[in-house]
Amino acid sequence: MGNPIWNRRRFIKGAAALSGSGLLMGLYSWQIEPHWLEFVHLKMPIKNLPNNLKGKKLMQLSDIHVGPLVDQKFLLNAMELAKRERPDYVVYTGDFIHFENYSTFDQLEAVMDLAPKGTLGTYAILGNHDYGEEWLDDTIATKIIEILAANKITVLRNEIAENNGLTFIGLDDYWGTNFAPDRAMENYQPNKPTVVLCHNPDVCDLNVWNNYKGWILSGHTHGGQCKPPFLKPPILPVQNPNYDAGIKDLQDGRTLYINRALGHLYQIRFNVRPEITIFTLS
Repeated sequence: MGNPIWNRRRFIKGAAALSGSGLLMGLYSWQIEPHWLEFVHLKMPIKNLPNNLKGKKLMQLSDIHVGPLVDQKFLLNAMELAKRERPDYVVYTGDFIHFENYSTFDQLEAVMDLAPKGTLGTYAILGNHDYGEEWLDDTIATKIIEILAANKITVLRNEIAENNGLTFIGLDDYWGTNFAPDRAMENYQPNKPTVVLCHNPDVCDLNVWNNYKGWILSGHTHGGQCKPPFLKPPILPVQNPNYDAGIKDLQDGRTLYINRALGHLYQIRFNVRPEITIFTLS
């Protein structure tokens, strides 16, 4: 049996070290990682892609959450950095704001004034937070659409747009008031190179896809915001626990990509950095 005084001192030192480590980890998760932006570069093979689009850049931004929860300077700086990438296409996959009051729209205008636009085209869809409290306020959605339109961003609400040989299908939000995926997918033409924008990845499990084959770009989950190494995130706002972040092969010709989000709902991230994704078309 060891010296009780020495054992007690060793225990106190160990406890202090653990406490200090916990404090540093907490500080990192609160002040560093939520603002440590990562640009993720991936290839996007698309069937029947015309030669003039091979090698072009498609940038995805998602879940910006302009409002009281995300530092405005961080968002403005992120937009400036994104513009330096000179994307050919830019898509925004929902949750532009976390509505607090009408000053939130002023903040959104400031962010979108600096937001990257594609040299060929820029498209967006709405997320659940773009419908305000309980996802039911169409007046908030309408105001967001007006701000985006003023910045030459086309919002697709269960609609299709063609641009220089690439087709975009935009589905309105699963939890919002205007969810009608059949309206968009019924016009899907399999011979045309197509990318679908869909905020909530749970929609991938619904019978609405009309035999679609191709990429689906989503957000919504924020990657769980906190993820233990080598494990799944403990909290995800989706029914399918596999829909956390990154590339998901849906095993039927569809490839889902879930962006980890630029903003956050709670200022805490661990092992799930905020993300802007840049796809190279091939």
